[in-house]
Amino acid sequence: MVLKCIAIDDEPLALKLISGYVSRFPSLQLIRTFDDAISGAEYLKSAHVDLLFVDINMPDITGIDLVRSLDIKPIVIFTTAYRNFAYEGFELEALDYILKPIDFKRFEKAVEKAVDYYQYKNKQEAEPADESLYVFSEYRMVKVDLNTIEYIESMEDYIKIHVTNSKTILTLMPLKKVLEKLPADKFQRIHRSYIVPVGKIRSIQNRKIKLTDIELPVSESYLDFIRNWMKSK
Repeated sequence: MVLKCIAIDDEPLALKLISGYVSRFPSLQLIRTFDDAISGAEYLKSAHVDLLFVDINMPDITGIDLVRSLDIKPIVIFTTAYRNFAYEGFELEALDYILKPIDFKRFEKAVEKAVDYYQYKNKQEAEPADESLYVFSEYRMVKVDLNTIEYIESMEDYIKIHVTNSKTILTLMPLKKVLEKLPADKFQRIHRSYIVPVGKIRSIQNRKIKLTDIELPVSESYLDFIRNWMKSK
């Protein structure tokens, strides 16, 4: 598996650095570089590209506008000297956001994430396809190990993913949508505000589900789940 990638940056030294970094990864093939956004955008309209490294602050059009104009978007990693474009990157579902000057270790981390996400999207994962979930949080793509999820909580337009031994992951997504991404045999909705991992249910009593460290209510609409769970025990 090799990801075809291009780099767009109006700074020649930045393109040279990215080219050198990419050459260190057998999983990447840099097929073109562009020092202006318009030429890069035209190329992307007709070429198949898996991964795009693109600067944000360019003189003709910004990297943000370039990505927004694409009908078919590759995996996007923004490179920039400015922090204040992070929210726009989040809106466009950029995989990552690397600040200049680009450190190789930071670049390597972004590439590993890109390869992992590419495999996830194309269902060629070395690990089972249902063992991870990708969501956008803190302006970049975050991989969540399904085995670490304690429960998922709705906060209107957002959801909170409570994970073991880590901070809560907050992402802009309705509960219904995240449920569609989860394996049905491992996760069940029990309330308009909660999804739980079936394997972590300790007990069910009086319409309440006891998990490892919390007790959650089961609403009237999901009582069938209680009945089915009890039958399986």
